[in-house]
Amino acid sequence: MIIKKNTKNVFTIFLFSHLIIWTLIPTFSNINLPLDTIEALAWGSDLKWGFNKHPPLSAFAAEIFFKIFGNEDLAFYFLSQVFVIISFIVVFKFSVEFFNNKNFALLSVLLLEGIYFYNFTTPEFNVNVAQLPFWALTIYYTWRCVKYDRAIDYVLLGLFAGLGILSKYLFIYLIIGIKLFFFYSLKKRIKFSHYFIAGTTALLIILPHLIWLTENNYITITYGLLRAGETENIFDHFINPLIFLVKQIGILIPFFFMFFFLVKNIKTKINFKDKKLVFLLLTTIAPLFFILLTSMIMGAKIRTMWMTPFYLFFGVLFIYLFQKKINLNKINKFITVFIFLFILSPATYLYISVSKTDKRTDYPGKEIANLVQNRWDRNFKNEIKVVIGDEWFAGNLSYHLTSRPKWMQNLNDSSSIQSDEGVIYTGNPKILKRVCPGVFGTIKPVGYCMIGLK
Repeated sequence: MIIKKNTKNVFTIFLFSHLIIWTLIPTFSNINLPLDTIEALAWGSDLKWGFNKHPPLSAFAAEIFFKIFGNEDLAFYFLSQVFVIISFIVVFKFSVEFFNNKNFALLSVLLLEGIYFYNFTTPEFNVNVAQLPFWALTIYYTWRCVKYDRAIDYVLLGLFAGLGILSKYLFIYLIIGIKLFFFYSLKKRIKFSHYFIAGTTALLIILPHLIWLTENNYITITYGLLRAGETENIFDHFINPLIFLVKQIGILIPFFFMFFFLVKNIKTKINFKDKKLVFLLLTTIAPLFFILLTSMIMGAKIRTMWMTPFYLFFGVLFIYLFQKKINLNKINKFITVFIFLFILSPATYLYISVSKTDKRTDYPGKEIANLVQNRWDRNFKNEIKVVIGDEWFAGNLSYHLTSRPKWMQNLNDSSSIQSDEGVIYTGNPKILKRVCPGVFGTIKPVGYCMIGLK
């Protein structure tokens, strides 16, 4: 079978196919970038060490690509897939070392196509996608630290863990699982000084954000707590965790359907003295358990998309648990199911994107920006330097306008605006019309107040 003899070639073909399909399909089927991507670009137009909703890494990544490619939508679909592909490569590399078997390593990655976090939702570059490579790299270097006990691995572990936290705070759930594994590994002789390298490195990476956080009244943490939702009654502590569990089972059905065709039967023995198994459980199952526990204790609603990085090593875990039950001589059915899902997911995305016309990605952002620019050019001689408003309407202007104006959320941020800078306020048209000291216009449902030099 080709998968057994040409593992590296099959993996390379898979990576390039995934990259090309999930970059091109949204590029040609969507009129506008998704909400979270526009949001990251809005933040990136005025880079800081944190924002009202999230830490800064997704904004940094988006802005780097904007500096290179400008406002080309394809670049940001490509950016998202770069993050996904890097995580696939790390999972494969980890699996090769873990199993010493390239076929098992390949299967560990191919199984991820059965989880829609790694295909259908990936065109939207956001904080969840931004975590993926750092989640994978943190797990990989945790394993190398315990296995080889080399200082460089601890430095890299701290680096990637720090970058992961700068992607999204939920990364801390993985850190908890890793800490537990290090406690489990205390019997292994690890050089005493190495225990402090990773933590110190991670702290140095996130220190600028921590300073920003204290200076901004911990606004990002407050947002996260509000996003989880306030508990309305005692039943939320039972209902919300149950809803979370049901959703996770539903998400994993295609994964288990694929896996079913790999194994002879689903009977296996679990040995909790097996260090490799304990490692996988503490880095894959433990973060999920702690999320569930959080929901139970706080009664919090866990958003489905928050779980994007949590399943990256599910393929590795199940291949390891059932490795003796896998028969590579009877893999044709698995490949058939894999190809079916590999085609079905982008085909479904394309159908929804084309057939439904009321999505965020149908917003005529470029057209509206052109109308605004034309109105501006007829009235003012300076460039548009600042747009003020929410991340969507004002953020789209920031992305599409040729001058790449800096985005600000509200008037409280406007004290830093220079008197000769062109400014556009977006918002409620009734309010803006009454208070606008410049040129006012409406493109439903938003009002635009333009203030510049005549």
